[in-house]
Amino acid sequence: MTDQRPSRRPAEFFAANRGGGLVTLHLDQRGGALFAYAAWRTGLRPTHLTLLNLVLGLAVSAAVIAYIPAAEDGAPWWPVAFGALVLWHAAYMLDCADGQLARVTGTGSDAGARVDILCDVAIQASVVAVVVAVADAYAPWVPAWCGAAFAALWMTNLVTAVMAKEDSSVSMVTSTNIVVRLVKLVRDYGFVVAVIAVALAWPESMAAVMLFFGAVNGLFLLASIATSARATLR
Repeated sequence: MTDQRPSRRPAEFFAANRGGGLVTLHLDQRGGALFAYAAWRTGLRPTHLTLLNLVLGLAVSAAVIAYIPAAEDGAPWWPVAFGALVLWHAAYMLDCADGQLARVTGTGSDAGARVDILCDVAIQASVVAVVVAVADAYAPWVPAWCGAAFAALWMTNLVTAVMAKEDSSVSMVTSTNIVVRLVKLVRDYGFVVAVIAVALAWPESMAAVMLFFGAVNGLFLLASIATSARATLR
């Protein structure tokens, strides 16, 4: 029987992406287009990609945490750092792919969107657990409340991203100037997860990574509150 489906190319899926920071757009969304194209060719649905993203993301984080005792006994971190870099990004590409596939094929749904958000929360919580666990193992002098604050503030990015989908005015800086986009890398999940993976090769640096991104997310949360409050008082 002749395949009656319309002819498609990866570029069509990439054109349906929702954007993102420099790393997300030029690496993860492009990789996601290849995953979306492959999924379309094999008959997978967007939620299949979402669940693959969940399994892969959680498995990588669990493996990194499980490796800490071996590393403390002298096992090298660099193979784990490289593996985490590649596999966390592969998981993120799947996260980008599910939306592309849904939009191109018209198979999206409110339930699918909820599954996507919930899986994002689970995976990002696991990445946070990696950061806190490694920082605690290699920098026990950092107060416990710093790890707790980092974990709580991490979700600022996810919450504001969901809000921005519903209301574009949530974004405080909409300029596409290259300098602005470089500055906004600190809120680009693709960039942030790459920094965390690279930091695994030098685990003593993870506490600094945790404190830096905790401060960035805290400042962004305060700025977002101020901007939104000012808009209501005009």
